[in-house]
Amino acid sequence: MLAIVCPGQGSQTPGFLTPWLEQPGVADHLAQLAELSGRDLTHFGTAADEETIKDTAVAQPLIVAAGLVTARALLSDGVPDGVVVAGHSVGEITASAIAGALSERDAMVFVRERANAMAEAAAATPTGMAAVLGGDPEEVRDAIEAAGLTPANANGGGQTVAAGTLEEIEAFAAAPPAKARVVPLKVAGAFHTRHMAPAVSVLEQLAPQLSPADPRLSLLSNYDGGVVVDGRANLSSLVAQVSRPVRWDLCMERFAELGVTGLLELAPAGTLVGLAKRGLKGVATLALKSPEDLDSARAFVAEHTA
Repeated sequence: MLAIVCPGQGSQTPGFLTPWLEQPGVADHLAQLAELSGRDLTHFGTAADEETIKDTAVAQPLIVAAGLVTARALLSDGVPDGVVVAGHSVGEITASAIAGALSERDAMVFVRERANAMAEAAAATPTGMAAVLGGDPEEVRDAIEAAGLTPANANGGGQTVAAGTLEEIEAFAAAPPAKARVVPLKVAGAFHTRHMAPAVSVLEQLAPQLSPADPRLSLLSNYDGGVVVDGRANLSSLVAQVSRPVRWDLCMERFAELGVTGLLELAPAGTLVGLAKRGLKGVATLALKSPEDLDSARAFVAEHTA
């Protein structure tokens, strides 16, 4: 069984879309998505510097669009039946579109409003996130909460992400939990915490204007790793996800329960494959980073959907 996974914010790097624009149809597809997002995604994916694409209002539409264009380049005839799809944080929007729970138009409109609202919420108070690597998971969680932070991402594979004010994160990093190290992330806010509550209200007002559908593929939820079967419920979950923790660890547990044998990560790939290598022992992985990976990726898809 094949799992296709879509990365979240922080996975982008300067110029990562440049080689993709040489692929047939990618430039036009990206331009269409850019128009929906209200952002020059071609520029941001090819020529913008690291600081520019760190901006939440830029990063989120860029990452969702990158997943959609690379998915189409890989699977020109559509996603094979039997595939399970999931995305981390903003990547869950990408996954919802690939699974048919959102149209590409609705996905880009949703991520545009999400990104703008989360950027505005992040600007209200200086906040951020930091990965906690290693340590006992329960001790790490207790230490995060004791520091006044939120365990915003439980990623599995020995990684938990703490989120809160920059002062709280700095103090926490200065006295990390036992056998753990703290690494600040390239994000501009405390996502998936109470600090994002204003963005939830914005998306609640947007939701009635969208047209969700029941997913045609197995789509996992960041909330509990469960398989989503109802399109409207999925949209409601995407709205609530903005201010509640992402449980990627439970998604990986569900991959194992479903019998996933291969996990393929769409561009900008690497982060989720890294977590899978630590948390899903025995599952083959492939990171689709550039067009040079397409032949290997197609063979990987065929192997794990046979």
